[in-house]
Amino acid sequence: MTTFLYSVSASADGYISGPGGDMSWLTQFLGDDPDPGPILERIIPRITAILCGRTTFDGDDPHAGDPEKEGAFEGQWEGPQVLLTHRPIESPPANLLVRHTLHEAVETARAVAGTEGLVNILGAGVARQCLEAGVVDEVVISTLPVLLGGGTPVLSGAARPYGLEVLDETPSGPRGAHIHHYRVLRR
Repeated sequence: MTTFLYSVSASADGYISGPGGDMSWLTQFLGDDPDPGPILERIIPRITAILCGRTTFDGDDPHAGDPEKEGAFEGQWEGPQVLLTHRPIESPPANLLVRHTLHEAVETARAVAGTEGLVNILGAGVARQCLEAGVVDEVVISTLPVLLGGGTPVLSGAARPYGLEVLDETPSGPRGAHIHHYRVLRR
């Protein structure tokens, strides 16, 4: 069965981007050390597809323009990406599959990921929609030692709370990150 995972790096006060979608805050935690930490080290190779929304797709990649590190997981991952959007994309990359409804995007991601695959959900808006649709199986939050004071929260506007069970955690990972891996509890 395909697993759907929402993974995110967040500030200690719970923001994944600063005001206006600014991701420059993240660059201080990126560097020459290629070690993503034990949890992400196990998860990244399992990812067989990415599902994201337009804000994330158009977002501020801290490594934009760097051919070695631009893209998902500092350029360590490549494969099929499913984009949920209502706006047309000019000259989409070959590995990008554009879908216009959540159902189409989820089913496309499931198909390209494979039955034993892992779909990594990127973006708070798509993650919320997937949680509300009962699609998200796991959540990984890498909490970084910085306070942003505003921006895009890890999750907002959800119709209800979502219980989580801790699967794994690293109390102090690379660059001071605390990484928590959860299973989403079903009602």
